[in-house]
Amino acid sequence: MADWETKEIRELKVGRYVNIDDEPCKIVSIDTSKPGKHGSAKANIVATSIFTGAKKSLVGPVSTKCQVPLIDKRKATILYTNGSEVSVLDAETNQEVVIEINDDHECSLEPGAEILYIVAMDRMKLL
Repeated sequence: MADWETKEIRELKVGRYVNIDDEPCKIVSIDTSKPGKHGSAKANIVATSIFTGAKKSLVGPVSTKCQVPLIDKRKATILYTNGSEVSVLDAETNQEVVIEINDDHECSLEPGAEILYIVAMDRMKLL
């Protein structure tokens, strides 16, 4: 199963996701120009990486196909923390998953606490 689907740039919206340089990113802004005498309309997309927070941009004709990552939000219960990692039990699959603790997580990391995490392109992040 692919971790992304293909869409044209014209179908993208602010707040949705796009794959830029093999990094799933959340779209911050989209600027489009009118079609000119010698070409089609162009789009300039500014997005931030879900995992690193890095700012990325994508420029191209609005008819260009791009990858849109499939973002899966999941619930889990914390089993234990080990340094910079947390071990959780996924609520749907009942599998133990180890996730690296990111600096901007908003949840309590106490054992037994319910948390949310996302899975995108075989990578995971706490919310």
